[in-house]
Formats: sequence, C-alpha cells, structure tokens
Amino acid sequence: MRKSEITRKTNETDIRLSLNIDGEGKYNINTGCGFFDHMLELFSRHSGFDLDVDCVGDTKVDFHHTVEDVGICLGKAFSQALGDMKGICRYGDIILPMDEVLIMCAVDVSNRFYLTFDVDFENSKVGDFDCELAEEFLIAFARNASITLHINKLYGKNLHHIIEGVFKALARTLAKAVAIDMKNADIIPSSKGIL
Repeated sequence: MRKSEITRKTNETDIRLSLNIDGEGKYNINTGCGFFDHMLELFSRHSGFDLDVDCVGDTKVDFHHTVEDVGICLGKAFSQALGDMKGICRYGDIILPMDEVLIMCAVDVSNRFYLTFDVDFENSKVGDFDCELAEEFLIAFARNASITLHINKLYGKNLHHIIEGVFKALARTLAKAVAIDMKNADIIPSSKGIL
C-alpha cells in the first residue's frame, strides 16, 4: 500500500495529514473552511485516494495559510507515498465537464515541478473562500509533489463550478498517472532509469 503521514506545525497552522493512494476514496477533512473541505472531499472521492486532514489554522486572518499549508502537506505526502515511482503510468490527462464549465488537466509525475494555471477568477469569492486560493493550493501541492501540472479553463462562468471542476480534474488526472502499468510494473517510467 502506498501510504504516508505528514505533520507540520508553524506559527500559522498545525496540520496532521494522512494519504493512501491505494485507497477507496474515503475521507475525513477538517480545515476550518467549509468550501475547502468540500473541495478536498471531492478530490479524495474522485481520485480514489483515502485522505484524512486535520488543520488548525489562523483563520481569524483569512484562509490563505490554511490552504497553502495543506497543499504543502498533501504534496509531500503524495511524493512520499509514491516512493521510487516504479510501475506508475506517470502521465494522466482529462477534459472534465462540470455543468457549464469545461476544465482541461494534464500531469506528468516527473519529479520536476512546473505549473501552468490558466483559470481566471477576477479576484472573487465563493462564500468566504477567496478564489485565488485555488491557485495557491495548486502551487504548493505541485511544488511539494514535484509534478508538472497544467490546468486550463476552456470555458465556464460559475465560480463554484470552476473550482469544483479544477479539483475533480486534478483528482481524476492524478489517479490515471499513479495507476500501475501492469506491463511495466517493475520499471521506473523514464529512459534515465530514475524520476
């Protein structure tokens, strides 16, 4: 089983996170931000990863530190759980509809960080969640997971649907990328022999 646990305590957040990539999409999420909890629940369910997150953050300021630090922890947990990445498919992609929204997502689990995030929010909020925090989460996650990630909004207007589409697309894309390629289960998917 590809599992990991991460703890991270700073002056801004106190986080305990566990991840099981070979799970069933079960989750227990408590970040103090209802919308962010909902997005992480969707991520768990649509990836099939079991995810437990308990975060106490300085939410009296705003949700920035909570969202960014959970992204850091989830990225580290993802990388740690994959180990040497032997046998993974490595690449994943999807074009995901969420009602009127269409999101394109592609990933290379490459041990190299790069993020392209072409999704406009116009500095808006969903409830008390600043939409720009979706990108902050993805930067922190992708950097700490050491993945190359491209996310584009092809079209759509409803902010809740856009962010939900992003998290679902990320989940489905990662699930494809970390699936075991049974024909190459004992091989690291790189001509260099290492990722």
